[in-house]
Amino acid sequence: MTRAPWIVFLKELRENFRDRRTLMTALLFGPLGAPVLFAVLMNVTLERGAERAEEPVEVVVVGREHAPNLVAFLQQQGAAIEERPGLTAENASGAVRRREAELVLVIPANFGEQLRAAQPAGVHLHADSSDTGTAGSRARLAAMLQGYSSRMASQRLQARGLSPLLVQPVAVDLVDVATPASRALLVLGILSYFIVFSTLMGGLYVAIDATAGERERGSLEPLLTNPVPREQIVYAKIASAALFMSLSLTLTVIGFAVGLRFVRLEELGMSANFGPEVAAGVIAVMLPFVVLGAALMTIVASFTRSYREAQSWLTAVLLIPTVPIIFAAIYQVQPSLRLMWIPSLSQHLAINGWLRDDPLPMAQLAVSGAATLALGLALAWIAARLYRREGILG
Repeated sequence: MTRAPWIVFLKELRENFRDRRTLMTALLFGPLGAPVLFAVLMNVTLERGAERAEEPVEVVVVGREHAPNLVAFLQQQGAAIEERPGLTAENASGAVRRREAELVLVIPANFGEQLRAAQPAGVHLHADSSDTGTAGSRARLAAMLQGYSSRMASQRLQARGLSPLLVQPVAVDLVDVATPASRALLVLGILSYFIVFSTLMGGLYVAIDATAGERERGSLEPLLTNPVPREQIVYAKIASAALFMSLSLTLTVIGFAVGLRFVRLEELGMSANFGPEVAAGVIAVMLPFVVLGAALMTIVASFTRSYREAQSWLTAVLLIPTVPIIFAAIYQVQPSLRLMWIPSLSQHLAINGWLRDDPLPMAQLAVSGAATLALGLALAWIAARLYRREGILG
């Protein structure tokens, strides 16, 4: 092997290290911005969730005079009862829809009569299920109403000399086998998405500059006319993009390892299993994907004629590896040997396995690395074949 590929490789590194845009994107915005943004969002979300859990459930009651015992029970359970003059059963839904009230409980005038007649006494809870901000309060109020209903049922049975246990033939004892690490996956499940996206962003502008950028500057043709096999030049360009992607990957993982220490998951009974060993494993399982990403972006950028055109196409290409991750999240995909052949999905499953403190078998990790690396090398070979054509200079 001649020195030419190394010369091209060092040329690409020198040019990209001089480019502030490349450095800012590859080594600052993605690697540092993603962990910081993630940690801030998680802290704000957890803090807001803890605050709402401690706050009393605010509910507007229409017709409270029809069920004073029910209202008193709700207050004992932590509900803040409010009355709104002018609010009736007819306009309760409109008030919730217009965000004038979060929850409106309408108690009909015949509520007491139905109770005395041992009939189901209906109440109407007006809420907006599309408002995620009130989901917790809605669930808590529904649980309170269910608790009141259960208490009334027990009193009716006792008044007739019957044990309330008669209507509970099956006692369900829920045994929660979740660990603090596995529970944390509820909020850390999108971590792999950030890692994959940040890794690809690390090589985005490097791949563009090495292909469409050189064509636009007019330096690609003199470079390819040198008495050096073109595939060696292409491999050097891919290697330079892969190096920047590896740096971005490493900095991103380190950023998450540090940032997660400041996310207060312990307050919710969770823990972030993202220590040095897990961080090293994440980097290792992502390195084959680095080769694939660098080769793919080099191929796509090779068909463009300007820097801006390449930027538009590659921005769309960045979304392709995230599709399997989104698919896995929607359908709750579980790791299996046949799925480890799919790049990005296999990395996602491996990262989530480590976060859950349930690492995948070595066979599955080996298949993931081999399949992803093989596809990456195949794409690199295709890129080299493309650059053998004279039309690539046009």
